Amino acid sequence: MRFILVLFTLTSLLFETPPGTFREKQLKYTRVREAYSTKEKSVIKSLSERSLSRDSLRIYLRAFKTEKKIEVWGKNICDSTYTMIKEIPMCEISGDIGPKRRSYDLQVPEGFYYINELNPYSKYYLSMKINYPNASDSIRGVKGRLGNLIYIHGGCESSGCISVNDEKIKELFVYCIEAYNAGQEKVEIAIYPAKLEDKTYNRLITGYSKNKDKVSLWADLKKSYDLFNLKKVPPMVKYLPDGKHEISFSPETTAQNSGTALPGEIQGPAIGH
Repeated sequence: MRFILVLFTLTSLLFETPPGTFREKQLKYTRVREAYSTKEKSVIKSLSERSLSRDSLRIYLRAFKTEKKIEVWGKNICDSTYTMIKEIPMCEISGDIGPKRRSYDLQVPEGFYYINELNPYSKYYLSMKINYPNASDSIRGVKGRLGNLIYIHGGCESSGCISVNDEKIKELFVYCIEAYNAGQEKVEIAIYPAKLEDKTYNRLITGYSKNKDKVSLWADLKKSYDLFNLKKVPPMVKYLPDGKHEISFSPETTAQNSGTALPGEIQGPAIGH
């Protein structure tokens, strides 16, 4: 009898239904189903037109505060470089150019981040949490008053977040879910004060020459901006003890998002956003 029980248990384990894919888990939420109902076909079409497969998709985001644009870049796992998929217009953004350094300053952060939560219950329809504060923010911001809960969301209003309209957040949600479903561990996003072409960058550092914090950060962002434009691969970013960044290119960068594990921390929802 004991042998039969053990055999039954082993058989159950062997033939147990595997957990659903990341996409399937997200589709349990009503608003995610709505997003897929209206945006899946156009997303897959955009990917196909660029020879990108949903089954091996990796994406990278760049946000520009002055231009109020989010760039969506993508590649297949086996590709060495990213290609532009599309630009998504921001609907609303609060604050001014420059980093976020304390709570309630209404600033949208600037620097190097990644999406660490998808919220299908957001009061702004759908939202995607950014991992602010990062290591640099924690060093350079006001200790104990750094703030948190920075999102990209729908709803067309902002108090420190990046807002796109509801239709665009549906689309961005689908892109991120597809990348995570294909095994991407982190969707990175670099947030810039503006598109840092030489003329714009020189104007910024001249106009804000007395603000060493901004000038220092923008110098690092400029290196990242130029390097990505040249190589079409996100640069490697190392956080230094003074809050600055070491920006470099390495062939290893092309493999940094090629993991196959599902992003366990990408969950929802968070209270208030």
